[in-house]
Amino acid sequence: MVLTTTSVIYSIKYLRSQNLRDDIYAVNFAKMGILFGVLGYTSGALWAKYTWTEFADASQIFTEPKLTGAAIALLIYFAYLVLRGSLTDIDKRARIGAIYNIFAYAMLFPTIWILPRLMESLHPGKGGNPALNFDDLDNRLRIVFYPAVIGWTLLAVWITSLKIRIDLIKEKSLLNG
Repeated sequence: MVLTTTSVIYSIKYLRSQNLRDDIYAVNFAKMGILFGVLGYTSGALWAKYTWTEFADASQIFTEPKLTGAAIALLIYFAYLVLRGSLTDIDKRARIGAIYNIFAYAMLFPTIWILPRLMESLHPGKGGNPALNFDDLDNRLRIVFYPAVIGWTLLAVWITSLKIRIDLIKEKSLLNG
């Protein structure tokens, strides 16, 4: 969520300023959000398989609303990359990509946060936020959970900043070369 939120902020900044630097930031944060989204989806599916198979069969796990919502969100963001890749004009790609990024971000909330909580689920926290509901997460797990979320977020932001620096160097050589 941090990566996609940062990406949409830079897309809005691009639409206001038409500065390609903002587009580079937006697309790189979106790409890293997709990468970490795929990692989260995969680890979530594996976790569910080994955690919930005593309560349900394996076919129910792949129809789990939170996993389905995450898959839909990832497909929307994959379409963002396909759309950007299909356009050759740099300015048009940045402008259309920024508009689509705003749409993709707007679809992220219903697919990940709202709809899965309205449906029957094996996942704890159906009635609220599982990270903040003290009955859904054991206190021993909280000691690991919150630092892990912070650590993975900082790692993702750091990797994204490295990729942005590489792309800015490439852009500079393209514009000056």
